[in-house]
Amino acid sequence: MVESLKSKRIKFPRRRQREFLEKCRLKLEFTFEELARYLRIDTRTATDWKREKFLMPASAVEALSRKAKVSIPAGGKILGQFWYTKKGARKGGLVTYRKYGRVGGDPAFRKRRWREWWDGKGKFTKHPIINVSLPIKTPKLSAELAEFIGIILGDGGISKYQVTVTLHHVDDKEFMKFVVNLITKLFDAIPGVHHNPKDSTNTIFISRVKLVKLLTEKLGLKAGDKVRNQIDIPLWIKKNEKFRIACIRGLLDTDGSVFIHKYRSKNKQYKYKKIDFTNRSLPLLNSVSKLLVELGINHRFRDRYQIRIEAQKDVKKYFDLIGSHNPKHLKKYRAAL
Repeated sequence: MVESLKSKRIKFPRRRQREFLEKCRLKLEFTFEELARYLRIDTRTATDWKREKFLMPASAVEALSRKAKVSIPAGGKILGQFWYTKKGARKGGLVTYRKYGRVGGDPAFRKRRWREWWDGKGKFTKHPIINVSLPIKTPKLSAELAEFIGIILGDGGISKYQVTVTLHHVDDKEFMKFVVNLITKLFDAIPGVHHNPKDSTNTIFISRVKLVKLLTEKLGLKAGDKVRNQIDIPLWIKKNEKFRIACIRGLLDTDGSVFIHKYRSKNKQYKYKKIDFTNRSLPLLNSVSKLLVELGINHRFRDRYQIRIEAQKDVKKYFDLIGSHNPKHLKKYRAAL
């Protein structure tokens, strides 16, 4: 009976199996390797499932669906070891699957039994994924680390198990490569990249509990909503001029913009390059303003949440003293008016 259950497979319509696996992985905030470990299979097998080279076992589909709270794709066919000799069972299984979108018995009973297991044993058992911290390199305090902190303060995010940086998939395509290489160099861990066509973004992610702890417990960052937390530049960066400059570069490479301001006066058109920095954290904005003053870069607050560098000599001074690693900004700055 056990072998029979294990041998059942679900044949989904084309590309549905791959989409289901990717949705579950993203919902669980797992890397592909972590997903394979959770399913207790090797990475090669998981890759074959993603490529749809082989069909997934019904038990694995159901377990992932329950764990990630992702619905099993409709239109699947259950194939068992003896499915072709049992028309009645086959039809009954397919009708149940199409009607309820799941495989197995009473979900209320399963949930009740799971709760009994969890309260009695499960929550006290070391989880093979959550409780195993994958290693990272702990870097020394440096300008590169300060620039990475600036990137996180700008377009980054920190959750309980993951660190992310979200960038525009076209405008920041080259800058994305810089960020991936920076993370790899600093922490000796290669991040993943997820493309979201609906938002036109690429999200660079790295799932490391040790990295989250390093950033939040040692380097002065906070997990969760940055606006609600009213984040600021960490003190260790503020104390060092090279670190301050690098952090501002990371901030403006993500949350800043370089643009050409055009206006007409007395039938003559004028064009000037300007820099904007927008952020909803007031302590962070005030710290950036203070650091720009220290560097002699004049600027003004356009409103409560936006700093603008307007004078051409100050725009030039910004790029001379601070610079940019974002090709998008450099291209606009170097473009002829």
